[in-house]
Amino acid sequence: MSLRQFEYALAVAQEGSVTAAAELLHVAQPSMSQQIRNLERELGVQLFARTPTGLVPTVVGRAFLREAEAAVSAARRARATARAGADELVGELVVAAQMGLGTRQLPGALGALRSRFPRLEVTVFEEPNLAELERLARRGVLDLALVAGPCGEELYEGHRLGDEEFVVVLGAGHPQLAADRVELRELEREPWVRFDHNSALDGVLRDVLRDNELAPTTAARVSQTATAVHWAVHGLGVTLVPASAVPHGHEHLARPVFPVVSQPVVAAVRPGSGPAETALLELLRQESWYKAASFSPVS
Repeated sequence: MSLRQFEYALAVAQEGSVTAAAELLHVAQPSMSQQIRNLERELGVQLFARTPTGLVPTVVGRAFLREAEAAVSAARRARATARAGADELVGELVVAAQMGLGTRQLPGALGALRSRFPRLEVTVFEEPNLAELERLARRGVLDLALVAGPCGEELYEGHRLGDEEFVVVLGAGHPQLAADRVELRELEREPWVRFDHNSALDGVLRDVLRDNELAPTTAARVSQTATAVHWAVHGLGVTLVPASAVPHGHEHLARPVFPVVSQPVVAAVRPGSGPAETALLELLRQESWYKAASFSPVS
């Protein structure tokens, strides 16, 4: 007896005829008839009785088919498990996202990655400061990091994904919301929601303000881009964040700035990366990293 014979018998019981069962399984009808006869001969019983409505299982045939169905189902599960095992990946993937980069892109990419490797556990360090990022890298626990600009080439290989434009987030009713692009000098007297002193984000903002000869008043300092956006939206001050870090629903309060502020987005991957890092890198390459054009006044 073979699993193929079991599958043939189950198809005949389902369809009520050998011809219909053969069509269902895309095999030749004479071949299926021969396999059913061989199975009955080997078992020494008649599995099907011919009736005016077609072939129906006999009493012993019904008992046999219950066991055959269990055997076929178990075989299918075993095949699926073996095939999945060939691509299975078990363990932890450690990812870091600096400066709020990947806020919109990472969820979709990681979701697709988990669909492929369902037993893979992913840990994401959000917006680590530069010292923490370097510590993770030198400990060898960091598999991939999203950073702005060059990465530590001695430890990681840099793959440029694109460019991320920064936007200013304003409170509801702010007069600069009427502009397609806000000139930074127009924000000279604005209080700013800034970031931790040792963060890369505050370094970007500090350079931007210095380059545009602005002496900002600091309204508050936070560690997360989402918090900065939330506080800016509620009027505590303005803030500057990567465009993709603006949460959905707040795009109408964000504007690109002039002069343009933009940073390259680089995926830093450890040399000799495995299938998980390689797959995530390819998924991130498919994402869009230049979002500022989508922020415009509501007409």
